[in-house]
Amino acid sequence: MTASAPDPPYDGPQPCADPTPATLAWAAGLLGSAAGPDALAVHRLDGGSHASTHLLQAADPPRRAVLRRFPPGDDSAAREEKVLIALDGLEGFAPRLLGADPRGERCGVPGVLITHLPGRADITPADPDAAAAALGSALARLHAVPLARVAGFRDGMSAARSFSGPAAAALEGHAGRLADRPRVLCHFDYWSGNVVWRDGTLLGVVDWSGASLAPRGYDIGWCRLDLALLHGPGTTTADAFCDAYRDASGMPVPDVALWDLHSLARSHRTVETWVPNYAGLGRTDLTAEELRRRHTAWTARCLAAVGPQGALPHSPRR
Repeated sequence: MTASAPDPPYDGPQPCADPTPATLAWAAGLLGSAAGPDALAVHRLDGGSHASTHLLQAADPPRRAVLRRFPPGDDSAAREEKVLIALDGLEGFAPRLLGADPRGERCGVPGVLITHLPGRADITPADPDAAAAALGSALARLHAVPLARVAGFRDGMSAARSFSGPAAAALEGHAGRLADRPRVLCHFDYWSGNVVWRDGTLLGVVDWSGASLAPRGYDIGWCRLDLALLHGPGTTTADAFCDAYRDASGMPVPDVALWDLHSLARSHRTVETWVPNYAGLGRTDLTAEELRRRHTAWTARCLAAVGPQGALPHSPRR
């Protein structure tokens, strides 16, 4: 959900522009389009601010693909290429890689062409607790991917990041405790806008450029923060998510109070920049001021879960 911007001195093609004829010719070749690039239907997809995303549809043979392009110099295309090759579609739960242009030789900027997962993002569910439970069950499925399948992925806990705000102060002294937790495959940006639904069923997970090895709490805390921002810090959605994750994985959620603080400390300076991510998917009510208000209220709730001797065990509702 973190916003990113192109390097200011760059004056070449920008990822937000429509795909160029050269880019479409590359994509048409990968799709096997008999009629060439002129026959591709191109539709911009909303949501997200890091990558520019377009749906490409060929008629002969009928195929759909998603073109994702990133700011100049960004390494996300190269990372997504590596991740999607390793995941190989996750039995239909993740896109497959059709082609990669990590240096922008075809797209003008770094890009990837991936298969299209049916369905769409939905961050305005009629039943937020049920949607949160589906998110929890899906995350348990991702975390169960055998480590041998993702050997060589980066260790996400070693990446440099900025911590700030009241949650950062409460985290002091606990970094080693979190870093020592066993690793699983983590999506690293697991939130409601990065899953697709059809007829009320969660069908898959998208935007894999950040996938890394990290403790399971990394994804759990990040998704709980998103649910608090979407549905309000006083709702039961974050706990419904944890309950479903625990039931699907058969494992407890260790140190969830600390991982909540970890996510809050990471996002303290940037939460207002997430407005386009939510607005693009229909939540125009989540202004910068409202996101800050909800972030502050969630911080207060999470700090209250930490006792004087450290993080208290979180007890999701039954």
